[in-house]
Amino acid sequence: MQIAALGIHESFLVKIERSDDTRGFFARTFCVREFLEAGIPTETAQASISFSARRGTVRGLHFQWPPSREGKLVRCLRGRLYDVLLDLRPASPTYLQHVSVDLDEESRDAVFIPHGVAHGFQTLTDATEVQYQMTDVYAPHLAAGVRWNDPQFAISWPLKSNVVISARDASYTDFDRHAFESELVLRVTSSP
Repeated sequence: MQIAALGIHESFLVKIERSDDTRGFFARTFCVREFLEAGIPTETAQASISFSARRGTVRGLHFQWPPSREGKLVRCLRGRLYDVLLDLRPASPTYLQHVSVDLDEESRDAVFIPHGVAHGFQTLTDATEVQYQMTDVYAPHLAAGVRWNDPQFAISWPLKSNVVISARDASYTDFDRHAFESELVLRVTSSP
């Protein structure tokens, strides 16, 4: 594996190294030693997959409020997607910055998204399947998000028309930095 830092503090691109032969290929996707050396958490508390039937589907931008410490390792198993990480950690040197990465079934690269960073993606093909490994169990009462196309973030999504999005994800309002930071402080100080 090759692990490279992305433009968001504590986020990484994890590239597999394939060993091809007449049967197909083999590749490691996880190694405790290499992840620890890179600074990536190694615990997996939950794993999930999502399937998006249509090209242009947007999922996100999602995050978990404290006390959750949910980081994610995300990999495209089928199809192709435009993956976005948005730093929502006020103390981070990359606060309110974003980075994007194309993930696809050919490379099977993954991204590690640290806790406090919002994550979302847009499918670039029909029938796109994504695998997630999370460092914390999903907590519905802590689930939140920011609007995928909020102009404050200036994310250049590749597909602008025929977007498929859930009602929840479409309902997020414009980002209010003061309200967000106040809510974050409240949740951090009231966490056990």
